[in-house]
Amino acid sequence: MQEPKPLASLSLDLDNQWSYMKTHGDPGWESLPSYLNIVIPRVLQLLKDRGLTITFFVVGLDAEQDRNHDVLLSIAAAGHEIGNHSFHHEPWLHLYSQEQLATEIEKAEGSIERATGRKPIGFRGPGFSLSNDLIELLTRRGYLYDASTFPTYLGPLARAYYFMKSRLSETELKERKNLFGSFADGLRSTKAYRWRSSAGELIEIPVTTMPGLKLPIHVSYLLYLSNFSAALALAYFRTALEMCRRSGTQPSLLLHPLDFLGCDDVSELSFFPAMQLKSGIKVSFVSRVLDIFGEKFEVVSMERHARHASDLDLAHVTPVFSK
Repeated sequence: MQEPKPLASLSLDLDNQWSYMKTHGDPGWESLPSYLNIVIPRVLQLLKDRGLTITFFVVGLDAEQDRNHDVLLSIAAAGHEIGNHSFHHEPWLHLYSQEQLATEIEKAEGSIERATGRKPIGFRGPGFSLSNDLIELLTRRGYLYDASTFPTYLGPLARAYYFMKSRLSETELKERKNLFGSFADGLRSTKAYRWRSSAGELIEIPVTTMPGLKLPIHVSYLLYLSNFSAALALAYFRTALEMCRRSGTQPSLLLHPLDFLGCDDVSELSFFPAMQLKSGIKVSFVSRVLDIFGEKFEVVSMERHARHASDLDLAHVTPVFSK
């Protein structure tokens, strides 16, 4: 008999055009320019072709807009999980007061549930932002899991590149000082564990990085590597997956909308790596990545991953975050 595949999860942070422009300091984001009507059907078709059910982390402000309801509802109608990606999509969420956090999470929940018919039980912070207060709040509100940690040493380098390309004021730079995390985040585990706080326990499913080396393997990074060589990028991904298998890591792979959008779809986001590529090239590459992922692992949603992890003897970690 064929040996069963180990479990892995797949998710997409449904960041919209306005949210990237806002974080980058670009004017015009207040009008909420959107590409959701382009990217969501494209992603849903690719997933349907492969029989994959994944998790979409939705931004509350997008869910609040009537114009987005049909396309967001199509995600739920296709059977995918809906997660909470905050309301305002501000990567400085860790700087919020307890009162601000409570309003942010509750408002996002309400908007997302009204738009999709699904109440989120999973959360991912924008820009991987997380705090002690946020972990306690999610636990008290009955969330099954958080997925905001990104255990890599390269966060400060990614932030430096982003800032170099930005138009941010000194105040805005200070707000974003922890964007993409710190060097210390590389010390965090790549395997699922439990946060233990005064509010109880919450499962943490990290965005997987290469075990040991802690190099990124999310699809946007693979697309960046594909600029140099698509074959090399895919070989790098295969190596990372093999290291996950050997280390007993159940990977959680992250997608972003720009993995499916090219310069022929939107020109305002040219500051992102790989945005000089056309959409057809990117979708073809992502398709190959997902096919490799599916060959090696049983690919499920974050909820299924978290419920499976809840039955395991996970390490307990006390949240300690600095602002």
